[in-house]
Amino acid sequence: MSRRPSPPAHHADASQPWWRTRFMWLVVAGPLVVVVAGIATAVLAVRGADDILDPAQITGSGTDAPALKARNHAATPVR
Repeated sequence: MSRRPSPPAHHADASQPWWRTRFMWLVVAGPLVVVVAGIATAVLAVRGADDILDPAQITGSGTDAPALKARNHAATPVR
């Protein structure tokens, strides 16, 4: 006598809508979290953007000077 395997106990019912399937939410949750985090990061980057410095206003010293124009005081010899 041959025994056929029994069907799984928790199978998706064909009459059940797609949004009521738990496994579907498990599959969709990962990419959905990544998209929401990307949008939140973009909003923070746009709202918190630093002001653009005008090159004509930079004198070569001070805290607003770019790294190429500023002097590296750690390597300056003591006189």
